[in-house]
Amino acid sequence: MRDRILDDAAECFSATYSEARQKFLSAAPNAKHYASPARGLQGEGLFTDVAWYGDPDASNVGVLISATHGVEGYCGSAGQIDWIRRGAARSLAPGQALLLIHALNPYGFAWDRRVTEEGCDLNRNFVDFSKPAPANERYNELAGHLVPQDLDGKTFELAEKAIQQFRDANGEIAFQIARKSGQYTHPDGMFFGGVGPTNARRTLETIADEFDLASRAKVVIVDVHTGLGPFGYGEPQTEQPSGFSGYHRALARFGRSVTSPDLGTSSSVPIRGCIDEFWQRILGDKHTYVALEFGTFDPENGRRVLREDLWLARNPGAEPSLARAIKNRLREHYDPSSIDWREMVIWRSRQVQRQMFE
Repeated sequence: MRDRILDDAAECFSATYSEARQKFLSAAPNAKHYASPARGLQGEGLFTDVAWYGDPDASNVGVLISATHGVEGYCGSAGQIDWIRRGAARSLAPGQALLLIHALNPYGFAWDRRVTEEGCDLNRNFVDFSKPAPANERYNELAGHLVPQDLDGKTFELAEKAIQQFRDANGEIAFQIARKSGQYTHPDGMFFGGVGPTNARRTLETIADEFDLASRAKVVIVDVHTGLGPFGYGEPQTEQPSGFSGYHRALARFGRSVTSPDLGTSSSVPIRGCIDEFWQRILGDKHTYVALEFGTFDPENGRRVLREDLWLARNPGAEPSLARAIKNRLREHYDPSSIDWREMVIWRSRQVQRQMFE
């Protein structure tokens, strides 16, 4: 007999941003809509949609976020839709509420890209731009090699050789920190944090203000991502802005699977400008934040698909079949099409959602 969770996974995952949005709005007809200035593939409007469940004056609030990194939104969207469809709102106790933020970065979701319409990694965009941007000199050493002018031939080979030399000389951790931790000097490069707040960041700030999250006694945020770690496993990662106190709050809530980049237990390296900087700024020790990171394929595949995506953005006139192949490879890395992966996502999402309120 087919397990019901397989059917739930098939029903809650979507093929496009538009389908995901339609499913979310069908499940949450009273959602509030925040329009993006960006447009979709067919020129259609794009939106971040938000639904509140439970006591409007709740002192204890959970927040579920999908699509901080655009193309990773299929996974987070499915978990949100599943939560609504199975009637989990009935389990909320007095004084509890859940805020669902669907498609925080709708441009990236609609266009199957990690970045926002400004070309920014939203999870590197929450620095204080009134101060000098964080420096990343090691990225500057690698910038021309990480996204080379060509994807094959002599230029590409020289770029890959330079990257390997950097790895051999400095070690793998130093390479990953240089590449991934965030940089603010190369707008068409990897993990670019921007020159100011993005539209998606402003949307989150508006949502937090309109739902008065800063006044709540306790806020637990689960921000769903994909691409790092073992295939199908959902790793609850804390971030540096919350410090060790934030790590211990998460550990108490979500158990010993919680990881920390400070401790070296996370599949992520420490990053600058992450979304937890925002939550720490407005809530301090009243909040608990985890990035629920669902693993897909090996990190080198991730480096390849991101390199190709950024190359394609620089070369919009690329041959159509090549452009499609690049898009398909990136989509598959961040949203594997296999049902076993989707089943694991739904199961783990339910577990973490339950833990938010227990």
